[in-house]
Amino acid sequence: MKKNTYYIITIGCQMNKADSERVASFLEERAFQLAANSKEADLTIITTCGIRQSAEDRAYGLVNQIKKANPTGSLVITGCLAKRKDVIRRLKNQVDLFLPINELPNLFELLKKNNFQEKLNADELRVINGEKYLSIIPKYHSPYTAFVPIGNGCNNFCSYCVVPYARGREVYRPIEEILSEVKGLLAQGCKEIILIAQNVNSYHSSEKNFADLLRLILLIPGEFWLRFSSSHPKDLDDDLINLMSEPKICPHLHLALQSGDDEILTKMNRKYSADHFRELIRKVRGVRADLAVTTDVIVGFPGETKEQFENSVKIFQELQFDFAYISRYSPRPGTVSSLLVDDVKREEKKRREEVLSKIIEESSLKKNQQYLGKEMVVLIDGVNKKGRCYGKTASFKNLWLFVQDQELAKSLCGKFIKVKIVSATSSGLEGELVIENNF
Repeated sequence: MKKNTYYIITIGCQMNKADSERVASFLEERAFQLAANSKEADLTIITTCGIRQSAEDRAYGLVNQIKKANPTGSLVITGCLAKRKDVIRRLKNQVDLFLPINELPNLFELLKKNNFQEKLNADELRVINGEKYLSIIPKYHSPYTAFVPIGNGCNNFCSYCVVPYARGREVYRPIEEILSEVKGLLAQGCKEIILIAQNVNSYHSSEKNFADLLRLILLIPGEFWLRFSSSHPKDLDDDLINLMSEPKICPHLHLALQSGDDEILTKMNRKYSADHFRELIRKVRGVRADLAVTTDVIVGFPGETKEQFENSVKIFQELQFDFAYISRYSPRPGTVSSLLVDDVKREEKKRREEVLSKIIEESSLKKNQQYLGKEMVVLIDGVNKKGRCYGKTASFKNLWLFVQDQELAKSLCGKFIKVKIVSATSSGLEGELVIENNF
C-alpha cells in the first residue's frame, strides 16, 4: 500500500509546537510518513502565528516557496491565521484548506471536499466524530521534555491580541485526562513536564483550579521537573504563589508585564496596575529566593509617550528580570487597538526596544554571574555538532557543557546531572561535570 507523506512547519509559541505534535500523531496514525522536506510531501501543514507582523509575513513567504517548489502537493494552514478573512482572501488560490486547529479531527473530511481524496485510501478518510483535538496523544518532540496543553483559547481580549479571535474562548481539558497524559509521559522516562495554555493559571475543571492541578501532579511518584507557562498577572493568587516553594516545581515564572505604565495597561485591557505587578513579583520572590522571572513587553503601543515608556524602563530597572521578550507594537487586524492610530514612529519603537534590551542584557548577566562557582543540577537535552552538551537549569537558564568523551556525552542526554558553573554570559551558563550519575 502506498504511504502518503507529510511535512509540518511550525511558527510561534509553545502552544503551536504542541499543536504540531498532535497533527503529526494524527497523520501517522492514518498511515502517513514524515517527508524529508515540504518539496517531497504530499501534504504540508503550516502551523501559523499572527501575534506579530513578522510571523505573519514569514507564513506568506513560506506559502509562496512551498507552492513554487511543490505545485502538486496539498497545503494546509492552521494556527492563528487559519480564520483570518484577509489572510484567506490573500492565499485562497495557493492554500487547499484553512483549518482551525480544533477541527483537526475533521482534517481528511474537509480535504476531501477540496479534491484531496484522490491521494488517499478510503480507510484513511475516517473521521472520529466528536474527538477533541487536545485528547490526541501527540508525537512528542523529545523523550525527555514534553509540552502538555491543559486548555486552549483566551477570554481576556487584550486590545492588541488576536488569540481570542484565532483560538476562541477558553476551553480546558478534564483534569483526569491531563493526569493520564502526565503519568504516561513519566512512565516512559520523561523528566520535564511543561503545562501550557494561553493563560495557564486560569485553568478550572471539576471545581478544581490550577493550583489543585499542580498538587495532583506533584503526588505522582518519580523524579521530574514541573514547569508552566504562561501565567496572567490577574490570576496569580496567593495559593499558587505559595505552591511555588514545592521542590519539583521549577523556580521559574514567566509573567507578562506588557507595559510599566498604568494608562497604557488600561488601554491594553490588562486588568492590573504596574504596582500590582510589582507586588506579585515581590511575593513570589519571597517564597522562592532562587526564582528566575521572565516577561513580555510591548514598546510603541498607540499613544505611548516617551514619559510612559520611561515607566517601563523604571520597572525593568527595579525588578531586574532574567529575560524579556520585547516586541515592537504592530497592529493586528480585528483587534481593538488596530482601530487606534499607530502613532509611534518605527525608529522610535526600535530605540525603545534597544533601551530595554540593554537593561535586560545587563540584568541577565548580573543574574547569571550569581551562579559562578556553584554546583547545580541540570537536565541535558542533547549534544551539538561541536560535541558540547546543552541543556537547562531548573531556573530555565541555558547551559553548555563540554565532555571530551563523546560516548559519555551522548549517555548524559535526558538525565539530571550535577554541574559546576565556570562561566556566565547574558545568554547562559557554562559548566563542568561534577558527577555522572543521574538522580
